[in-house]
Amino acid sequence: MTGRSILLFVAAAIAEIGGAYLIWIGLRDGKGALVVALGVVALGLYGAIATLQPDATFGRILAAYGGVFIIGSMLWGMVFDGYRPDRFDVIGASICLVGVATIMYAPRG
Repeated sequence: MTGRSILLFVAAAIAEIGGAYLIWIGLRDGKGALVVALGVVALGLYGAIATLQPDATFGRILAAYGGVFIIGSMLWGMVFDGYRPDRFDVIGASICLVGVATIMYAPRG
């Protein structure tokens, strides 16, 4: 169950961050309405992917995804924009991952 959940978080991150990036370059870099429209579709796909998480608690899924989004955004920026995180970015991202793991995978009784 945990492996599936992690894969869904990765897929959701790609859809949301990719969608936001498409809208960003469509509007800021003048890539056009088609690129923006593809971004909107990707953002909608993100919302659909989130519903596939095994845990049925909306607040928990979105709270945990917030941490995944932070990590994914940094990685996306590194690959597509030449962003280089400093040590404080890495420390903060690591704290977020601990938060995601705690929210999603801590034993509950």
